[in-house]
Amino acid sequence: MASRPANRLGGEVTTWNDERGFGFITPDAGGPNVFLHFTAVARGGTRPYRGQHLTFELERDENGKTLAVRAEPVIVAERATPTPRPTEAAVGICAIAGFIAVYFVADSRWGVPLSIAVLYLGLSILTFALYAADKRAARLGQWRTPESTLLIVGAIGGWPGAIVAQQTLRHKTMKLRFRFRFWSSVILNVVAFVLLTWYFTTHPIPGFRLL
Repeated sequence: MASRPANRLGGEVTTWNDERGFGFITPDAGGPNVFLHFTAVARGGTRPYRGQHLTFELERDENGKTLAVRAEPVIVAERATPTPRPTEAAVGICAIAGFIAVYFVADSRWGVPLSIAVLYLGLSILTFALYAADKRAARLGQWRTPESTLLIVGAIGGWPGAIVAQQTLRHKTMKLRFRFRFWSSVILNVVAFVLLTWYFTTHPIPGFRLL
């Protein structure tokens, strides 16, 4: 490993919140953790992530808080892709198959407009593309797609594409908080689909058509 200037320290990013753009570095030489904001890394460089090794300098802000500045990655290595879990894949397949069954039951009872199926398909393709772009950004250390964006696009109808992306790209399958929010949005979307389809097909509003 190349030597670094005497005024630079080395350390590992031990906590990182990618949505909020900050975390903490544990210095190799010991001592208290050092605050790291994503702006401390030059734009175009590697986006910080947990487990990354950096060299950095120390400064104090106007409140006397010590923080890392002019941080540079020591090694940019692609993180290992987790081995697919059969149970998780089965849950995803069952969720999509279950929704298809719900769709056909709703269509047979109330007559769901074809445009609804087209909308779900289009949003699923868009969601898959967003996951693929975010996966690529994660590998290259570039700026990521916010998780809130992935959740919103999935919640309005793109979640089947999200499930396919998660299983084929092995992306967004490890964070429990994201997984909980994702599956909650899937349930809400399916419930909303059934209720809205039932309501607007059984309680028509003059001059209004459901897509």
